[in-house]
Amino acid sequence: MHPLSLCLWILAAACATTWLLSLITHEHSWVDRIWSLIPVAYVAVYAGAAHFRDARLNVMLVLVTLWGARLTFNFARKGGYRPGGEDYRWQVLRGRMPRWQFELFNLFFITVYQNVLLLLICLPAQVAYKHQGGFGLGDVAAATLFLLLLIGETVADQQQWNFHAWKAAETAAGRTPDPRFLQSGLFAYSRHPNFFFEQAQWWVVYAFGALALGRVFHWSIIGAVLLSLLFVGSTRFTESISRSRYPEYADYQRRVSAVIPWWPKAAGAAVSRSR
Repeated sequence: MHPLSLCLWILAAACATTWLLSLITHEHSWVDRIWSLIPVAYVAVYAGAAHFRDARLNVMLVLVTLWGARLTFNFARKGGYRPGGEDYRWQVLRGRMPRWQFELFNLFFITVYQNVLLLLICLPAQVAYKHQGGFGLGDVAAATLFLLLLIGETVADQQQWNFHAWKAAETAAGRTPDPRFLQSGLFAYSRHPNFFFEQAQWWVVYAFGALALGRVFHWSIIGAVLLSLLFVGSTRFTESISRSRYPEYADYQRRVSAVIPWWPKAAGAAVSRSR
C-alpha cells in the first residue's frame, strides 16, 4: 500500500474514533489527546515505506517523535488524559453557542479539520519520500534548529507549570497570587512563547521537504500555513478569556509581543516573579 493511502486510512479512523468518543463522553478534547501521537505515526509510515534507509526521513521521524514525547508528557501532567480533562476553551465556547451549532462545530472543525491538519503538517515527509537521498548540511542545520525550538518550548511549558504550581499554593494558603498570570521568564518577551516554538518546529519540518525537493516553496507548505492560522484564532480566543478574567491583562497585551519573542515596549514595567 502506498504510504499516503495508509495515512488516509489512519486519518479516517482517527476522525471516526474521536467524533464518536466526543458523542459518547460529551468531552471534546479527543483530538487534543491524539495531537502529539498521530503525527509520529504518519511520519513513521513514510520512514517505514523507505525501509528506514533514508537519512532525511529517519531524522524527521526522530525529531517528530521527540516533539510528540515532550508534548505527551506535558499534556499528561496537566491531566489532559484523565476523564474530565477537557480543554477549558471548549467549555467556554459551548456556553456561547446553541447546542446544534456547537455539534456542527465539533464535527467539522474539532474533529475533521483538526485531524486533516495533523496529516497536512506531516506531508513534507511525502515530499522527502518521493525525493530520497541528498542529506546534507542544510538538513543538519534544520535538525539543529528544530532541537533548539524544542528546548525553547520545553522551557516555556516548565515556566508555566512552575507558575501555576506556585499560584495554586498561594491560593491554598489563603493568599491572593500576585501576579495573577505569568509575565516573567520567556513570557516577558512573548505572551505565548510555547505557541511560537510549536509553530516554528512544524515550519522546520516543512523545510526538510523543501531541502528534499530543492525548492523553497512547494505544495506541502499548506500544512504549516494552516497550523499558523489555527494558532492565530486560538490565540485570540484564549486572550479574550484572559482579558475577561484579568483586567490587567490588557496592559500586558500593550507591552509584550503576542507570539514572536521580542523586547517589551516598557522594559521593567512588568510585574516580575520567577518561580
